[in-house]
Amino acid sequence: MESLSSEPYSYIAYIDEAGDDGLKTVRPLDPRGASEWFVLSAVLVRAEREREVVNWVRHIREKIGHVQSPDLHFNRIRDSGRRLTICEEVAELPLRGFAVISNKKNMRAHANARAARVPSRNWFYCWMGRLLLERVTTFCGQRNLRDGLPDQKLKLEFSDRGGMSYSQLRAYLEWIKLQSKGSALYLNKGDLDWSVVDTKLVEPHRHRDRAGLQLADVVASAFYQAVEMGNDGCNPSYGMALKSRMAKQNGVVRDFGVKAMPSPLWKAQLLEPQKQIFEFYGYSPRQVGR
Repeated sequence: MESLSSEPYSYIAYIDEAGDDGLKTVRPLDPRGASEWFVLSAVLVRAEREREVVNWVRHIREKIGHVQSPDLHFNRIRDSGRRLTICEEVAELPLRGFAVISNKKNMRAHANARAARVPSRNWFYCWMGRLLLERVTTFCGQRNLRDGLPDQKLKLEFSDRGGMSYSQLRAYLEWIKLQSKGSALYLNKGDLDWSVVDTKLVEPHRHRDRAGLQLADVVASAFYQAVEMGNDGCNPSYGMALKSRMAKQNGVVRDFGVKAMPSPLWKAQLLEPQKQIFEFYGYSPRQVGR
């Protein structure tokens, strides 16, 4: 599938999720509820490397002997050794990873009157997208400043998900941009770097059509596996293997390349295995609730 826009850009962020964003019921509070966690991740690549991404994914598939399927989908790889190899291979690529990881127990059946005014049915996804894009756009803006190339734009490619309106997502971005310009952001602890944003460069694509989205799926799924308690518990090794590629601000991954919610994190009442990935990425024992 070709790009939907002819606007120029210098960076491309591929965005995918793991878990689901349902809030009406949430595990483990509700045995048949939605996932306890929702992870939204981005893989950021410079535009001049965009054509290389297909070969990166092809190499990973060959490395693990996964050549029958037309695409790479982390959750369809059942073998833990091959999953770890995938993450180790991604950690060698010239990209930056971002993950916003939300525990939803405190959001169960949450009603937010302010959120109801968001111009989208998917307000929780949009809010998570904002947290993610604050970090991705800040990273790009800092690179523009370092390179002496102001206003170089960022293209956003989202994995197309059922029930999500991307025209509404563009409207949401325009809405918070207006709030930002008017210094009227409801959540004003962070903001996007709007110098790199052009909403005409927001596109949905099918997972199988975009190798970059398959890499974003690896990052999202790796962190999801680190926190979601399955029958065999959780496994933080996949997310840990990505450390060298997770984005840093002032040399620190915590709260930037890896952002945990709620804040403070101890409110999530984490189980001991779930704490490991956050402590690995710099959250203190006090922050995680030890």
